[in-house]
Amino acid sequence: MIYSVDVRITAPVNDTEVTDRVADAIQNVFPSAEIEERPGELLATAHDLQTLSESLHRQEILDAARTVFFENRQGDTFRFDLKKQPAFEGVVTFAVGNPSELGDIHARVRVEEPTVEEYVNQVAPPTEEGRPVQPDDR
Repeated sequence: MIYSVDVRITAPVNDTEVTDRVADAIQNVFPSAEIEERPGELLATAHDLQTLSESLHRQEILDAARTVFFENRQGDTFRFDLKKQPAFEGVVTFAVGNPSELGDIHARVRVEEPTVEEYVNQVAPPTEEGRPVQPDDR
């Protein structure tokens, strides 16, 4: 299946942070992202969530991801925030509740093809007893 998605990623860069480390945190989760430095923040764009999906599977947090994605869905987009330090280590940790002191990595995903639900099902498939299931498996 062909996907058409645009991922916009922003992350604040505080005076106490090294810009390259924040950029590395973004690239660890979104390796295909093209990053642009702006005063006090990094702005990046990507067109896939492949590495994020692989991390969600490896860390066995598909259900948590689905909850975050669908709770933050609006029309053809969904949003999520990630903690910077775990992302720097290549670990996906969703930022929920109060933002961290240094700010979080913000991602906004706009899906043109297929639907948001179909794309989320590909990135973070539904599970049964903790194992991913495809619609044909049910």
